[in-house]
Amino acid sequence: MGHEIATTAKQFDLSPQSFDQALTLSQYLADSDMVPKDFKGKPGNCLIAMQWGMELGLKPLQAMQNLAIINGRPSLWGDAVIALVRGSTACEYVIETQTDEVATCRVKRRGEPEQERTFSRSDAKLAGLLGKQGPWAQYPKRMMQMRARAFAMRDVFPDVLRGLPVAEEVMDLPKDMGQAHELPKWTEAHYEAAEKASKEGVKAYQAFWVTLPASDRKLLVSTKEHEQFKATAMAADKERTVEDARTVDAPAKPAAQPQPATKTFEEVMAMLCQATTEDALYVGGDWINAITDNDQSDMLNQKFDERLAEMRGTH
Repeated sequence: MGHEIATTAKQFDLSPQSFDQALTLSQYLADSDMVPKDFKGKPGNCLIAMQWGMELGLKPLQAMQNLAIINGRPSLWGDAVIALVRGSTACEYVIETQTDEVATCRVKRRGEPEQERTFSRSDAKLAGLLGKQGPWAQYPKRMMQMRARAFAMRDVFPDVLRGLPVAEEVMDLPKDMGQAHELPKWTEAHYEAAEKASKEGVKAYQAFWVTLPASDRKLLVSTKEHEQFKATAMAADKERTVEDARTVDAPAKPAAQPQPATKTFEEVMAMLCQATTEDALYVGGDWINAITDNDQSDMLNQKFDERLAEMRGTH
């Protein structure tokens, strides 16, 4: 008799075999006190979670415990992520290591080279996570581990996870991304004026650039059109310098010196230090990209931020 009961219990499985069974089970789960709040009283959520679980290889009750609805998106908790990956035949190994400063996750997919992803305290600080109220304040090392794991698993085993994000990562995303704003674009009139000015050289293009609103310059500074116009202006000055060198007859009066095609670190620093308005500061800041030395570029960027803070009274 005991053997018969054990056999029956072993064969019992709540996995639905039809859509009607799935609907019935969803209702039972929604009425239960043993499911997370995202599914309590929500049979529709339970049904969708079961479908996701089936695609991932999770039983219905496993799906209830390991799937989370965060910011309206289904996601997987980190422990379920590593369980699914390690249970896949595509995975050769997963090795996680941790120090006080950095978490590392090394993974290898069969037939492919080993991949490594890290997440450090400096990464967390840069992302505004370090010390953030909640798990990042209470368990920073654990959260660093979850981030490194999420990057590795999603990058190397997206097919195993079926594209689902990792819950610990989604939790840190802002709930409200705010209203979308269209970035300013080069209007036809501005494009023609910029093109004409750039052909006259750097000084003429800078004069045009100042006529744009500061807010537009800040957003347009990284556009390909702006880079093209700067290159055209530099080339125009360079060509003018070559033509001057070829001139045989000396001019009656000393010719005006052409605007240099680039600026030195000292010149850009002087522009930033001497700027009295935000417009002038942005003109100087636009030349930081011309400095190829990384240390000097970092110093200039720091000075730009300091001056901008001073002008806005936030220093």
